[in-house]
Amino acid sequence: MSSYLVGEVRPSQLLWAYGPGALIDLPNLSVLTMGLERWNPELCPPIEEARLLAAVRRVLGPQVERLRMPPFLREDGVDPMSAEGKIGVPVRPFPRWLRCVKCGLLAEYDSGLFDIKVNPYRPEQTHFVHSNCEKGRNADAVPARFLLACKNGHLDDFPWHWFVHGGPSECKGTLRFFERGASLQTENLWVKCDTCNAARSLVHAFGREAQENLPACRGRHPHLNRYEEGCSEVPRTILLGATNGWFPITLSVLAIPLERDQLGQLILDGWEYFSDAESADEIKVIVKTLAKSGSLPGIDKWDHRDIWKAVEERKEGKSGTAVISESDIKTPEWDVLTSDNPPTDWPHFLSNKTETPEGYQDRLSSVLLLERLREVNALIGYTRVEAPEESTEPDNRPPMAALSRNKPDWIPASEVHGEGIFIRFNEDAVAEWEKGKAVQARSQKLEAGHRGWRNARGLDSDEGYPGIRYAMLHTFAHLLIRELALECGYNAASIRERIYARSGSESPMAGVLIYTAAADSDGTLGGLVELGKPENLGRLIEQALDRATVCSSDPLCSEHNPGVDRSLHSAACHACTFVAETSCERGNRYLDRALLVKTFEVSDTAFFAGNGGSNG
Repeated sequence: MSSYLVGEVRPSQLLWAYGPGALIDLPNLSVLTMGLERWNPELCPPIEEARLLAAVRRVLGPQVERLRMPPFLREDGVDPMSAEGKIGVPVRPFPRWLRCVKCGLLAEYDSGLFDIKVNPYRPEQTHFVHSNCEKGRNADAVPARFLLACKNGHLDDFPWHWFVHGGPSECKGTLRFFERGASLQTENLWVKCDTCNAARSLVHAFGREAQENLPACRGRHPHLNRYEEGCSEVPRTILLGATNGWFPITLSVLAIPLERDQLGQLILDGWEYFSDAESADEIKVIVKTLAKSGSLPGIDKWDHRDIWKAVEERKEGKSGTAVISESDIKTPEWDVLTSDNPPTDWPHFLSNKTETPEGYQDRLSSVLLLERLREVNALIGYTRVEAPEESTEPDNRPPMAALSRNKPDWIPASEVHGEGIFIRFNEDAVAEWEKGKAVQARSQKLEAGHRGWRNARGLDSDEGYPGIRYAMLHTFAHLLIRELALECGYNAASIRERIYARSGSESPMAGVLIYTAAADSDGTLGGLVELGKPENLGRLIEQALDRATVCSSDPLCSEHNPGVDRSLHSAACHACTFVAETSCERGNRYLDRALLVKTFEVSDTAFFAGNGGSNG
């Protein structure tokens, strides 16, 4: 099949929604994004972020050489017939089965019964037609919106012949899709064989009954043109466009300066400019060019001979930036955010210390306003049917589908810019609180839900529980996000969290970073930082705690026991605590507002029992 431009998506969407293996439901077509081996890496600009690359290599292997942005058009209004206008990612029509909207013919798009109509200047109008339809020439043909998927990441066409004939059959007659009844409920959707008149309602393709009416999983990865043998998962019918069709697994880091080696950080940030340099004289020319273009702010403050020496050391592996190989990607961030003298002016990191809100000094140690920050995300795989359980913990990661046929030497990534508020909790107060008997009892309830939840999914129940400290900090972040969204100028889905929680070690962590990062933009509104000032932050924290005391779903919400229904939250729900999935690093799991405030059920586990609002 020839190559055509069939639609447009934003570069960031190729990371979060339409990456390799994902379906893109266009107005008239449905296409599947192909594996990375089909992409042209020369069209994908590199992103330099050494800490993230080290974390990616730990998961996918040392062969990963680069992080790259998805390809994108640099200018609007480009001629679609030119080489620049054809920049994009490779896709193929999927599902392969199409349905004629007039006669109901059901067949593969490459069966010779359908033709594609291309409009290079209006790619969204590209569509298939049933040229010889008996009810009207060139009738539109649309994707048959039923697919098979399994938890191992496999995706397949719906087995129409198998389904309508009740299993393997020698009959290869023409199939027709039709509707009975006025509504479009599944029991009114039917498929019929013209040859043998066998017919079946699609209601039998869902639920428990589906296991008897569907074949075993064939282990198909259509984006890789490959079948895997021995898949034991039961396939299930999903609809085209369903949210459980593709869940990305990502890793992310904040681009932070390595405070002890600022020159080394600059070289890391601009390694693509220095990697091919062979002398100090070349470095001098490169630095002049960078200074004029503003591509690497601050590099011109250093002598070119010192820069060349640092470049040589990095090439020889003698650079002092060995911290990038550390498996815990949050520890270096914590060290910078809690430093006595955090960097106050960096190209991607501008911080400003401020006072702790009045009335919360015994619970909060410090507040750092991040007027400028950069987050880099990398896509390393995906799952289907169920969201990844522990995507933030590489050691506990669930089986994930691959992005390419072979081990990739690069993976797609994106960088976003924004602003944030970092709040450090008083370590002594947190340590004393988490040792309390009532808090430990609350932790046992949450852990019981965690064990039941993982057992139900065939996972090791002894792994992955983040601890009661994490649950408290996580819940605080959610309450504050909900409050900030009402005043900061950003919508709630664009505000994100980053939780720093670690207890029982020589370097404990207890803090939250609330930040906003907008894709494809270098600017920020400034509204979030403004609300981080003590007079505003104190009021917002008080309001957040007040709202959390009583939920509109109480007493059901406050009395929820995660151990009973094997869930991953206690006193938390959409009415009081949950936020958008894009905002939460744990998918609204490990939340309990009883750890922060007094509720109808408990009053002795609240960390802020003596602070603010109705808890004062």
